[in-house]
Amino acid sequence: MNLYVGNLSFKTTDESLKELFQAHGQVESARVVMDRDSGRSKGFGFVEMSNTAEATAAINALNGTDLDGRSINVNEARPKPEGGERRSGGGGFGGGRSGGGDRRSY
Repeated sequence: MNLYVGNLSFKTTDESLKELFQAHGQVESARVVMDRDSGRSKGFGFVEMSNTAEATAAINALNGTDLDGRSINVNEARPKPEGGERRSGGGGFGGGRSGGGDRRSY
């Protein structure tokens, strides 16, 4: 089961995240998501646990607890949207004029 872990401190590492969850079962992987440009944590990560019962126990035990000075959020990760769909803010740039049509006088 893939778990989402939010509100992580910028000090939290893959290893410290893995250690925290290992107390509740076998951890397949633990990854803090990093910003490509700055190399800094984005403040969330994912933990993959092989056993669903252990993952559920980890959610119940760790959600709202303190890690590196932050109260973390732990829940089941939602799958990525199909086809690499991205959220859109609708702020695209259109071409040319905005309204009014051709304003030349003849």
